[in-house]
Amino acid sequence: MRAARSKKGASLGRPGAAALLGLLAASALLALALHSSPGADPCWGTNGTRGCPRPPPALLDELGRRQRDLLRLATSAGGHPELGPSRGVRLGCEDLSRVTGLGVVGSGFTKLVLRAAMPGAGAIALKSVHAAGSDVSRCVQRHGHRAGCHRLASYKLLKEVTLLQRLDHPGVVKLHGQCYDNSLDPEIRVTAMLELGSPLEMIQLLQTPWEERFKICLSLVKLLFYLAHSPLGSIVLLDFQPRQFVMVDGNLKVTDMDDASTEELSCKEDNDCTLDFPAKSFILKCTAAGKCDRLNEKKNLFNAYRYFFTYLLPHTAPSALRPLLGDILNATGDLRYGINETLGAFEKVLHLYKSGLYLQKRLPLLKEYITLKGFRTMEMQDYKCWPSYSHLGCLLSIYNAEEAAAICNSQPQCQSFIVTQQRTWTGRPLASFRSSLTDLIPDVNAVLYIKRSAPSRERL
Repeated sequence: MRAARSKKGASLGRPGAAALLGLLAASALLALALHSSPGADPCWGTNGTRGCPRPPPALLDELGRRQRDLLRLATSAGGHPELGPSRGVRLGCEDLSRVTGLGVVGSGFTKLVLRAAMPGAGAIALKSVHAAGSDVSRCVQRHGHRAGCHRLASYKLLKEVTLLQRLDHPGVVKLHGQCYDNSLDPEIRVTAMLELGSPLEMIQLLQTPWEERFKICLSLVKLLFYLAHSPLGSIVLLDFQPRQFVMVDGNLKVTDMDDASTEELSCKEDNDCTLDFPAKSFILKCTAAGKCDRLNEKKNLFNAYRYFFTYLLPHTAPSALRPLLGDILNATGDLRYGINETLGAFEKVLHLYKSGLYLQKRLPLLKEYITLKGFRTMEMQDYKCWPSYSHLGCLLSIYNAEEAAAICNSQPQCQSFIVTQQRTWTGRPLASFRSSLTDLIPDVNAVLYIKRSAPSRERL
């Protein structure tokens, strides 16, 4: 263990999966881990040395449990060579000296997140143990040993780094690199360098168009499908809350995984497989293998239902899709669906929406409009509708011009609309609805539709 202290700082690089256990046994990860047996630690020793008092037995037990959890995760990861190389991990300790523009993004019970600019990498997030956070503070209150409590919290960050190295999915935040510094042993320093995202603001999301809210829910379902079938086994997010997620370039990503677990609950009978939530409880099946059937998967799914689906799915959805969305809410809220069925139901809604099959048949309405191809009107503030893609007016996603005509007919202010080549994530065009005509501007990518009954049509 002395040899591991010979370098002040080191990057936790990612070897091949076959070498992972060797890395953990001889590298920084286990140099950071405290052995619970007396005399095993070079600083604390049996009675404490160099001014480092030995932690109390209760704290030693907690450190031992965290260490075993980390080793169990590493063993699980090391047994799967198909996991392949790390996801672009390239930054290390030497890069931290080059960061500029540090600023606080946020903090939680255990970790502090800073924003930084890294030459060649752009804006990144730096995640480290929050020394003044409640996790460390409460530990110090219980055990009176700050260094040991800091190390206990560091294990959670090391666990998160290990998971982020191994999980490869668009819904998992990218790990750009990591560093540890044990020159101040036992109060080690661990820093994770991550993709920078913005906090998930549910109130703001409720004001966005339904199509964008559906995208977030669909992205979450795809992530949970991956976690249920990950190479590490079924992964449960024990602290599943919106604050564990960020938005990166309009995409939802989980960023906080220190409370994730790959353990499956053992059981002897169904009553051992109880899932308790504040307003509901479920009893799952105990399988012949002595494990609760898909408990991790269903815990994730119900939390997605109560924190995301109930708020984001139904409001302002197309009327023809609401029965299907209601079925999804009911089936996930009662855990009648697993993640496979939920993903299938979401993909069905997406297909109907993108294909226009959800549209109710009606009499053609475009004949009531004058069509001017290659023109649009000047950009200016106009009447607003909710929820719009623009705060300056009424900009909505449409399947085709016929649907836009139906929307315009349903809005008393609407006298015309413009369809351009601007598209949403589903490939649907956006239409701008107007209450009056302004000067026409040539635009080969636009088509202007004007109500034949509009008073201003005579200006054309």
